[in-house]
Amino acid sequence: MDINLAEKPTLTGERVLLRPVDVADTDVLLAAMEDPEVQRLTGSHPRPYDSSPELRRRAVEEWYRTRHDHDDRLDLAIVDRASGECTGEIVLNELSVPDRSVNLRIMIAPRWVGRGLGSAAISLLLDHAFDTVGLHRVSLGVYPFNPRAVHVYEKAGFQVEGRFRDALRWDGEYVDEIMMSVLDTDPR
Repeated sequence: MDINLAEKPTLTGERVLLRPVDVADTDVLLAAMEDPEVQRLTGSHPRPYDSSPELRRRAVEEWYRTRHDHDDRLDLAIVDRASGECTGEIVLNELSVPDRSVNLRIMIAPRWVGRGLGSAAISLLLDHAFDTVGLHRVSLGVYPFNPRAVHVYEKAGFQVEGRFRDALRWDGEYVDEIMMSVLDTDPR
């Protein structure tokens, strides 16, 4: 089976629709990226070149404009089916074709947190990754100060594999990164 992420599908679930991310999603996703709590939970330090709002916006627009050009990653907007609004993004990246493995990351805009949309998006994307793309392993990293995410990942079938010690320095303190994965043979 040829493993790649060149196809950019729209996946429809009961609660969410996952569709290729688009420049039109910039406002919602940029606002989420700039939210201090989202930055903390994802371990995303603001970058020095991020000082100009105009430059940030242009960089994010260009990023989303070019996501369809890559066959080694899949960037999808998470759309709440009830409202039709973009609520975040979910990404498969770091594809290893020989290993049939990929990394997953997800970001939900703050106003949508706690509504089950992340869980629904992860479940839908894992089904696609394993059943359609033919992947064997999906992994991710999460920080201990994000227990809600750890719970969501465990509910989706991810298991803790270990820790990267002192992987992140946040507010002057080092924090471990919890490594998790789910295999196509694991119950989901």
